[in-house]
Amino acid sequence: MVQVCLNGSRCAADGVSVPLSPQDLARSAADAVTAGATSVHVHPKTPCGHDSLSPRVLAPALEAIRARVSVPVGVTTGAWAEPDPAARFARVRSWTVLPDFASVNWHEPGAEAVAEQLFGMGVGVEAGIWSGTDGAARFTASPLGPRVLRVLAEVTDPDPATAEASARALLAGLGEAFGRPVLLHGEEGGTWPVLRLAGRLGLATRIGLEDTLFLPGGRRAASNAELVTEGLARYGPVQRSSQGGRGTGPTG
Repeated sequence: MVQVCLNGSRCAADGVSVPLSPQDLARSAADAVTAGATSVHVHPKTPCGHDSLSPRVLAPALEAIRARVSVPVGVTTGAWAEPDPAARFARVRSWTVLPDFASVNWHEPGAEAVAEQLFGMGVGVEAGIWSGTDGAARFTASPLGPRVLRVLAEVTDPDPATAEASARALLAGLGEAFGRPVLLHGEEGGTWPVLRLAGRLGLATRIGLEDTLFLPGGRRAASNAELVTEGLARYGPVQRSSQGGRGTGPTG
């Protein structure tokens, strides 16, 4: 499984390759899926480019993307989009068009309430566990752990020299992760070392303009599709050689 993360918290200042509008998100998602992405993660944006959990923002983005792709589509519930836990919960509860899954960052206040609400709405939950936070400790003690769709192990260390070690420490903190599939990814300078590690370990991963604007050699990526193509080239052969016929690793 290689998920494409279309835009994240990036904005117009990050370049024209970053999709922001529903139409651009749909086009970018379709190209990335054609390149080999098996699911889509998106941050729906207001017209001025801010992440939003409003149903009036979420619905057009999801509808546009689903008109172009048939793979699962997920969204963020990050606290930066709605800092107040009660307001964030209310926003999620008000959604009229539902994603297939949503990421819930376990270190954020109100995370378990949001996850419970999503379960009740029939939306899968990616448990976002960030390195450098108490997310892993909270998740491994959570009664909701066995119910999540997968664990999104997010390595926030941007240093390519240390990101792999940070990833291994994060995975160690997660332990068995209730037996749920694990998607491991990095960000910025740590993106490519962590992606290659995911391939060696037989874990799902993700790639896209949310995580990095650059290809491994330092050239700026022209699109999410180009990042997916390069990601599969770096991830797939390593994964196949490391598994020795064990299959393709966990997916969700």
